[in-house]
Amino acid sequence: MRYPWWYVPFLTSPMLIAVVSVIHVLLAHYAVGGGMFLAVEAYYAYRRRNAPYLEYLRKHARFFMYVTVVFGAVTGVGIWWTIGLASPLATEVLIRTFVFAWATEWVTFVVELVTVFLFAYGFGRTAPRWHVAFAAAYAAAAWLSLVIITAITAFMLNPGRWIETPTFAAAFFNPQFLPQVISRTGGALMLCTLYVYLHTSFTVNDADLRDLVQRRSTRPALLGAVLICLGGLWWYAALPASSKAALAAASVLNLMMVGIFALTVVVFFALYVGPASHPGWLTPGFSLLLFLCGLAAFSTGEFIREAVRKPYIVYNFVTGNQLTIHDTKHVRREGVLNSYRWLHTYVRQHYPELIDSNGRVLYEKLPELAVKDRIELGRAIFLYCCNNCHAEARGYSAVGYLIHGWNRDMILRTIHHLHEADFFMPPWPGNAAEAELLADYLYSIAPEKPRGMLFGVPKEEESNER
Repeated sequence: MRYPWWYVPFLTSPMLIAVVSVIHVLLAHYAVGGGMFLAVEAYYAYRRRNAPYLEYLRKHARFFMYVTVVFGAVTGVGIWWTIGLASPLATEVLIRTFVFAWATEWVTFVVELVTVFLFAYGFGRTAPRWHVAFAAAYAAAAWLSLVIITAITAFMLNPGRWIETPTFAAAFFNPQFLPQVISRTGGALMLCTLYVYLHTSFTVNDADLRDLVQRRSTRPALLGAVLICLGGLWWYAALPASSKAALAAASVLNLMMVGIFALTVVVFFALYVGPASHPGWLTPGFSLLLFLCGLAAFSTGEFIREAVRKPYIVYNFVTGNQLTIHDTKHVRREGVLNSYRWLHTYVRQHYPELIDSNGRVLYEKLPELAVKDRIELGRAIFLYCCNNCHAEARGYSAVGYLIHGWNRDMILRTIHHLHEADFFMPPWPGNAAEAELLADYLYSIAPEKPRGMLFGVPKEEESNER
């Protein structure tokens, strides 16, 4: 293990990644769909010589630029910052595997920045033909960026043939690639319309202009809802077996899946019955309600995509505790305290009596440590092996809640058989002595069973019996 751990109390680092990523995704998909909207509508407005509509597009382009370029770029950097700290090994694998794709994506990002400024500030200053061309170039670059990023995130969920044939083509065109491109393109179209509705309902007072914006922007959203459903069904069909099992085993994820399709259908019919058939329905309250429904559906989909990948970060290659499958076997032979560079340094500095002349940990001396030291060393092992998915006593997926009322023997047996007890979990990478240390720590934070239960045994009584 070449990297140190990153501790985020209560929330955990994966959830911090999720928060930043979901915000970025909601902005990035507007960047894609909004680019398409502005390109098509600028062409339409110039052909019809519709000056009021062009003025609206000018205002919307400024709003679009501030939202997507400013906030989108900041959250994009935030994703790199959080994944680099929370999942350094997985980030390294993605960089090495997709180095050409990342380079291409950076080119598309530069094209987006240049063309969006040229378009936003080109109203009245640029010939219509070139003005529309800038918008079209932006839309093409933004959609290509979506395709590239989608291929990389889809690879994490199902690398497909790459496991046996580690080539760029096998990684890029993975089984999840096309389903997610379809669903995300649909999401971009639908989210764009919801952003347009929100902006229009608060900024446009002219009824005829508002009706025109609704008519022009509703059909892409209806198409987007259809693409989301079709891509989502294909996404499920292309899931690896463990992800389908994880989805089936978690009731809350099943409810979320139903919620995504239900919200998408609700938005579809609200668009069809409302703005598509009755343009006068577009009010600030109606547009805000639709917008929140769209955000809820999209955010839920992102959460499910991450949740069903367990116990892997990159399916069948990098596990949730920042080890490759090959590394896990090596660490199990050598021991966690010997194999994790930063953890070994911690032991050498704080417990020099445990280190032999060759710099190796003397495992036979671990039982001689005081209980307080065993618990402290067990916590250090937890932070390296478990912190990537679990909080400690309290927080997101806190181990304290999961082992509520367990005795030490139950905890120790589960550590030795993690992946057998729950296939969401990677196998225990340490040896028997390190499992004892981890059990000591976990038992120290395990809450007691509630008082008054017929079969509840208070923790102190169990300790006395032992």
